[in-house]
Amino acid sequence: MGSIWEIDFYSRPILDENQKKVWEVLVCESLTDIRAKPDALFRFAKYCPSTQVNSVWLRTALEEAIAQAGVTPVKFRFFRRQMNNMITKACQDLGIPAQPSRRTLALNLWLQQRMEEVYPQEPGYQAATNPSVRMEVPLPQRLPDALIGQQWAFVTLEAAAFADMPEWEIGFGEAFPLEIAGVKPDTKIPGVIVLSPRAMPLAGWMSGLELANIKFDSKETPQLLLETGVTESWILASFKDPQTIAEAKGFENAKQQANGVHFLAVQANPEVEAFAGFWLLQEPNLP
Repeated sequence: MGSIWEIDFYSRPILDENQKKVWEVLVCESLTDIRAKPDALFRFAKYCPSTQVNSVWLRTALEEAIAQAGVTPVKFRFFRRQMNNMITKACQDLGIPAQPSRRTLALNLWLQQRMEEVYPQEPGYQAATNPSVRMEVPLPQRLPDALIGQQWAFVTLEAAAFADMPEWEIGFGEAFPLEIAGVKPDTKIPGVIVLSPRAMPLAGWMSGLELANIKFDSKETPQLLLETGVTESWILASFKDPQTIAEAKGFENAKQQANGVHFLAVQANPEVEAFAGFWLLQEPNLP
């Protein structure tokens, strides 16, 4: 798999000499491996005058970033839905797909750091809360019948066990270094394992969804939801028995104790040691 980049193009809490908001494009490489070093990933930042906010300026900036990096990403991820048209158009003009995604961990960390350390040092800085990213509450969809797992289970792994993840046999998957989430080696990381005789097609389908997180929704019918993209949600399972509901609540509690970190695994059956799919996830906390 080639390099995946994350992009944000939006106004910053800085005013220019005409008292207009200064815009900025941020581009950084995605964290896709448990061994990735955030400080070693490619980063590119450039301010944009408010009079030049358009897809042409953005495309030119992205071309500059690609030239600087010396590599072309296979795709871009972005989390701001209100910038969908402009970002998508600029990336299409470059011949690179752009996907709305809540899986922008590296970008979120960098943006938070710039909010605290960089922008306050700029002339024209205006101390204010950064505009929030309002998420629509998605209506959960049913998984396609051919992709529904026969069984599933809640499981846990110690954070230290993920150090061996590069040695695991995984068909489709993605991870990130646990230290960015402030997770200690002895922290219990909760997860969900889905078992299916069609494990590989299921994992392949999931790999194209921009997986965000798994959550237990206790409203009306208790459901285990897989959230993807920026607003999509899929029903992994529905249940009514008290024991499973208690396990689901335990999963959510363990997730909170692990700073939102959890995982999704897909296997053909419990006896195989290989994973058709394995994704390390974190409940998104978008700026």
